[in-house]
Amino acid sequence: MSDDHTADAALSQSMERNRSIQYDPGKSYRWNYEHPPIRDFSPQSEDASCHFEILEERVAAGTQQSLGRSWDFLGLPVTSPLGVAAGPLLNGAWCLYYASLGFDVLTYKTVRSVARKCYELPNLVPVNDEMMSGSERVVTSQEAMGETWAVSFGMPSSPPDLWRRDIQQTRNRLGKNQVLSVSVVGTQQEGWGLDELAEDYALCAKWALESGADAIEANFSCPNVSTCDGQLYQNAAESRLVASAIRRSIGKTPLVIKIGYLHQQSEIHDLISSLNGIVDGLSMTNSLAAGVLGKAGEALFEGQKRGICGGAIRDASVRQVAGFDHAKKELGSKMKLIGVGGIRTASHVQAYLDAGATACHLATAIMTDPLVGNKILNDLKR
Repeated sequence: MSDDHTADAALSQSMERNRSIQYDPGKSYRWNYEHPPIRDFSPQSEDASCHFEILEERVAAGTQQSLGRSWDFLGLPVTSPLGVAAGPLLNGAWCLYYASLGFDVLTYKTVRSVARKCYELPNLVPVNDEMMSGSERVVTSQEAMGETWAVSFGMPSSPPDLWRRDIQQTRNRLGKNQVLSVSVVGTQQEGWGLDELAEDYALCAKWALESGADAIEANFSCPNVSTCDGQLYQNAAESRLVASAIRRSIGKTPLVIKIGYLHQQSEIHDLISSLNGIVDGLSMTNSLAAGVLGKAGEALFEGQKRGICGGAIRDASVRQVAGFDHAKKELGSKMKLIGVGGIRTASHVQAYLDAGATACHLATAIMTDPLVGNKILNDLKR
C-alpha cells in the first residue's frame, strides 16, 4: 500500500472513531468551543504525531479531487462548490477540522465588536423532519436527532482581540484553494440608530479583513435575536445602507449577505435591486423561523421563534434560490447565490445548482456526519 493510501486510511479510521465528538448539544456552547474535534490531532493525543501530520497534509493539499471543471467562490478559485456555513465553525480549530474533510470555503462563525455570551441551554433541539413551506407558525420537537433542529445561540462572540488573533492563525494554516470567509454582525447599543449599527458592522468587517479573511459574510438574519440586526434582510433600504457601510470598509473584498426566508417574489426583487452593485453574493437560507413545541405541547424558548435548520427547510430554500435567480436575471444582476439548507447528498447539491446557486454550504449535516462532504464529492464525480 502506498504512503498516500496509508495516510488516507489512517485519517479515515480516525474520523470514524471520533464521529461522536462533533458538536455536543447536551453541553454548553463554551464547552464545545473549547473542545473542537481537532483536539484528537493535538500533540497531547494518542498517536498524535501521525494524526497531526496527516491533518496538516490534508489541509495544506486540500482533500478534494477535481470534478472535471473549474469552480470559484465569488472569484476566488476553489476545487468544488462545497463549503461550510458559519454555524458549526465556532473557531479556527473547527475550521481546520472541516477544511481537512473536503470543504474549500470555511465560514468562521459570526463575530462581534464586543464579546457576547451564548444563550443558556438548550441551544439545539431536534424537531420534526417533515418538509416545511416557510409559513409554519410552530414545529414539534422530538427525542432523537434526525436531520432537523431548532437553533438557539443568539449569535455569541468571543472578544475581538481573541477572534482576530484566531482568524489570522487559521488563515495561515489553510491550504491552497481554501477560502476563509468570516461572518460578522453589528451589535445594537442603547441610543443607536441604523447609522451607528451600520458602522459597527463595518468595523467588524474591517477587523476581519485585517486579520486575514478572504471574504466577508454579513449576517442580516437571525430569528434567535429580537434586535434589528436579526431582521435586516426584510427591509431592502436598510439592507442597502448597512451593506454600503461594509463595502466602504473592505474595498473590493468579496462581500456576502446572509439572509433568511422571504415569502413574496416582490420582496426578493426589491432586495436584489437594493443590493445590486454593492454585494457580491447572497447566502440563503439561514433558517426558517418558527415556534417550537415540546412533547406535551408546551411552548419551548418562552414561546419565542427560533431558527429551524436542516433537512426540513431544503425544499423552501431551493425554491427561494430559484426565486432569487429569476429576479437576478430580470434585473441583470451578477450577484452569486449560495445555497444553504438541508444538504446531505449530491442530488441535494445538484438541486441547488440547478436552481441557480453557484456554491453550496452545509451545516447541520456535517455536525452529525463529518465525512458527508467526501461522500458528496465522490457521488458528484460519477
